[in-house]
Amino acid sequence: AVSGAFLLSCLLFAAVSRRQRGPYMDEVFHVPQAQAYCHGRFLQWDPMITTLPGLYLISVGVVKPAAWLLGWTGSVVCSVGMLRFINLLFSAGNFYLLYSLLFKIHQKNKAVSGFQRILSTLTLAMFPTLYFFTFLYYTDPGSVFFTLFSYLMCLYGNHKTSALLGFCGFMFRQTNIVWTVFCAGNVVAEKLNEAWKIELQKKKDEKISSRKGSFSDLTRILQFLVEYLVSPKNLLTLSALTWPYIVLVSLFFVFVFINGGIVVGDRSSHEACLNFPQLFYFLSFTVFFSFPHLLTHTKIRNFLLSLRKHPVQYSLIAVISLFLIWKFTYVHKYLLADNRHYTFYVWRKVFQRHELVKYLLVPFYIFAGWSFADTLKSKSIFWILMYFVCLLAVTVPQKLLEFRYFILPFLIYRLNIPFLSLYRQLLELAFYILVNAVTFYLFLNRTFKWENSDEVQRFMW
Repeated sequence: AVSGAFLLSCLLFAAVSRRQRGPYMDEVFHVPQAQAYCHGRFLQWDPMITTLPGLYLISVGVVKPAAWLLGWTGSVVCSVGMLRFINLLFSAGNFYLLYSLLFKIHQKNKAVSGFQRILSTLTLAMFPTLYFFTFLYYTDPGSVFFTLFSYLMCLYGNHKTSALLGFCGFMFRQTNIVWTVFCAGNVVAEKLNEAWKIELQKKKDEKISSRKGSFSDLTRILQFLVEYLVSPKNLLTLSALTWPYIVLVSLFFVFVFINGGIVVGDRSSHEACLNFPQLFYFLSFTVFFSFPHLLTHTKIRNFLLSLRKHPVQYSLIAVISLFLIWKFTYVHKYLLADNRHYTFYVWRKVFQRHELVKYLLVPFYIFAGWSFADTLKSKSIFWILMYFVCLLAVTVPQKLLEFRYFILPFLIYRLNIPFLSLYRQLLELAFYILVNAVTFYLFLNRTFKWENSDEVQRFMW
């Protein structure tokens, strides 16, 4: 499966490289920076680049020894094609990591066959938003590789290795520090779940666990959570288990203090804000790409039953959602100006139709949120709370609506939900293949030009 996927990717890579030989979009910044490192100019830095130099350091570390071993010289070393090929290698690594994570997370589920695991891995490896950037020199494939590798090591209890890999992920994209916290949260959630079961046994109140989804139980669980975390003994135990992550997060705060912010380089276009609707955009994005999981007759029927059972709670959620959209909707200048990205058309065709559209979508957001949470009910309540905190931390501060920011939270969500039937798995894979086919067709064949530029422009995520 890995070999077949890699061969297919190589053929597609050749097609992309033939059509787009020079740097495109953000490659205009990434490629010259990597080439400067290739020539030993490590003090040279493009102020327009906002991420740390992890991608360029890895690229030099791979390309230079390969060039020496194969006797390559001249312009071929650190050429655009050579640098893009690094992401093809990361893509193969991601395939293996996705399979390993599915195997580890669902190892107790004996009903899932090896073929289903491979099929699910192939589907996730071809996840359109990530797969597209395999063929350009962007930070996404490497960022996903080190974050998934860190998560895998965490699940196997190798926390020092996990933290080290988390540092590598941070060097690709600063926001990956959130997934280091997520790895630490996995350890904490496991301990909390153990303590909660003991608490239930003491009180002999099994009704709480059977009604895990209700609001009253959530209040009781939050009360337990506070009581557990204020205990110095418990805090000491948790610190002893998660100290590698604590060290890395501490180094992150030192970096932010010295750097004067999380962004390196150009900060004018990457200002943090409380853009709460980003969570709603992410849920919509997830429903679109996971519709075989989230958009089923059973899910819709159960949601309507839940709505009838808890009308007050859902009304409150609707009011809060409307308020957040009203007060905290931010629109980045890039979203309105750059017609090369799909988000430009989503915003123009949907949200700019009418001022009320963003409010009329609230019922769909609530369903998406309920369906999303419902697919995670096999996880412990503490894991779910921890994941949602990380999800908020990685999406809400972003002013720009950019689908690339949703890749990691989406993959971690997909890895942790139950397997579908074989038919639905095949449907999901076919849908991803179709989306990829359309995406690459538009990118390669539907080119256009701006009035004030002679450069060929292409559609992309």
